[in-house]
This record gives sequence, structure tokens and C-alpha cells, in this order.
Amino acid sequence: MSNDFSKLFEAMMQQSQEMARKFNPALENFRLSGYEDLMPTLSKSFMEMAFGKTFNREGLDAKTRLLVIIAALTVMGAQAEPQLKLTIRHALEAGARKREIAEVIHQMTMFGGLPAVTKALQIAQGVFAETEEDSA
Repeated sequence: MSNDFSKLFEAMMQQSQEMARKFNPALENFRLSGYEDLMPTLSKSFMEMAFGKTFNREGLDAKTRLLVIIAALTVMGAQAEPQLKLTIRHALEAGARKREIAEVIHQMTMFGGLPAVTKALQIAQGVFAETEEDSA
């Protein structure tokens, strides 16, 4: 690896860790347990791909990016339930209001259908209730 490329890669990894910290401090040291023996670079590759190249681009702040992800996961329907729960939690941490999250989900009715939106709103209500319990 050339010195210039090495510096660029290191800067990208630092940026990815900073973005992960903004989403969820626990993601900063992301590890895919059980896969590291088989693929030792998987965790680093995931952080590079997701936070270094995708989520760390200029143009959108963390809250907006998370709202876009909520929209996409809503359209995917029940198959994305765990990811939707996690993303809603991250969006709240990034400053999204409950109403904004509900509106984003509602906007997906035309694209994902009423069953997908109903399920996503149920998931969101569950996350909202959990976060209220945590803050009490």
C-alpha cells in the first residue's frame, strides 16, 4: 500500500469511527462476533463501507440520513424489523422527533403499502415507549 493511499485510508477510517459515534457510541468498536475467525477483516471492511464511504459523505446530516434509512426499511416491510428498530433508536439519538419519524413512515404508504406502514408504525411506537421507559 502506498504511503498516500495509507494516509487516505486511515483518514477514512477515522471519519467512519466519528460518524459511527454520532449514530451510536457502541458502533465505534463494531465487531461481528463469530465471523472474525473466518473473515478477520470483516468488521473493518463493514465500518469502511458503511460509515467511511456511504454515511460519511457530505450533503446530509446524520438525522436526515437516518430518516431516509427509516423510509427504505419501512418499504422493505417486516423482514427489516430489527434494523428498523435500531435505526429508529439511532434517529432519536441524532435529534429526530417522534413526529418526524412517524411522518417519514407514513409517506411510504404509496411505496410499501398499508401493511408495511402499519407494521413500521407499530415498531416505532414500541421504540418510543422503550425510550420513554429508559429516560424515566
